[in-house]
Amino acid sequence: MDQPGYLSLLSSGELESRVDALYALLRSCTVCPRDCGNDRLAGVLASCASGLDPVVSSHTPHFGEEPCLSGTRGAGNVFFGNCNLRCVYCQNWQISQSFAAQRVNEVSVERLAEMLIELQERGCHNIGFVSPTHYAPQMAKAVLLAARQGLTLPIVYNTNAYDSVEVLKLLEGIIDVYLPDLKYADDAAGALYSKVPEYPRRSREALAEMYRQKGSRLVMGAEDGLLKSGLLVRLLVLPNGAAGVADSLAWIAEALSPRVAVSLMAQYYPIHRAASGEKYAALSRSITAGEWEEALAALEANGLENGYQQELETANRYYRPDFSDRERPFRDIRDFK
Repeated sequence: MDQPGYLSLLSSGELESRVDALYALLRSCTVCPRDCGNDRLAGVLASCASGLDPVVSSHTPHFGEEPCLSGTRGAGNVFFGNCNLRCVYCQNWQISQSFAAQRVNEVSVERLAEMLIELQERGCHNIGFVSPTHYAPQMAKAVLLAARQGLTLPIVYNTNAYDSVEVLKLLEGIIDVYLPDLKYADDAAGALYSKVPEYPRRSREALAEMYRQKGSRLVMGAEDGLLKSGLLVRLLVLPNGAAGVADSLAWIAEALSPRVAVSLMAQYYPIHRAASGEKYAALSRSITAGEWEEALAALEANGLENGYQQELETANRYYRPDFSDRERPFRDIRDFK
C-alpha cells in the first residue's frame, strides 16, 4: 500500500462526492442503525445528542492501542464526544454520556481538519477516530479538507460496530483500518447494557461489510512494520459471560474467516452505572482468571491465531482515562502482546 486510499479518491474527485452523499444522510438522520430521522443539518439533535458540528473531547497521541497502531510515536487519536450507544460500563463515559458538558467542545469541521494536520505534525503514525459512528459524515469531510492540506496518514475507524452498512459502503476507500469492538452475541445484553436493539445483527452486518472491503489481510508498512490497512476486531471480555465472547469468536471464524485478526481485551473494570446498583450486578466486578482462560480457549478452539491479547492485570493498572485533562487523558503504557 503506497498511500492511504482517500488520496486516490481525492485525486479522482470521488472523495468529495462521497462526503456529499454522507452529509445527505444528516437531513433525516440515518447515519447509524437508530435511524432517528432528525434534521441534523438544521442542528436538531438526534438521540446521540449530536447535531451538525462535531464534538471533539480530545485529540492526542495515544499509546494504549495495539502495538501495530501505537508504534513508538503514538496513534493520533481523535476522541469524539457523545455516542450512539449508552454502555453502562463505558470507560469514556465522561465524554460519551455527559452531553451537556461536552457541548463546549463542539468544533467546526474546518477546525477538525486542522487537528488532523496537527497530529501528523506531532509525528503520530495514523489518525484514529474514536467513536466515529455518529459523526461519520463530518469525519469524512475533515479527511477531505485535511488531505487538501497535506494529510497522508492512514485513517483508523475505531467503532462500537453499531454502524450503518450504507454508511460503511460510502466510507470504502476513505477508511484504511477498521477497528470495531464486537460487544455482544445476545440481543438482551445489548439492550440491557448498551440500550440499543438488535446489537448482534446490526454489528455482524457491519463487520461483514468491513470484511468485504478489507478481507483478512493486514497490510504492514515495509519500513515501520505498522498497520496501514486491514480489519482488526476487538472483543472485550465481560464478567459472567455477559459479552458472549465464545459465540462471537465462533461467528467470526465461520461467517468471516479464521484468518481475521482479533484483539482480545481483559481491561474491563466496573465503572459508571455498572459500578453500583442491582440492575447491573453481573458487571460489578473485574473478570476472573478463569473467565480470561475461557476466552483464550475459545480463541484457540476457533483457530483464530492472528491478533493480540492483553495481559489479565490490565484492568487493575490501565485504561482509566480522565478527560478533564484533554491533552493527556491516558497514561502512556502498552498492554498488548
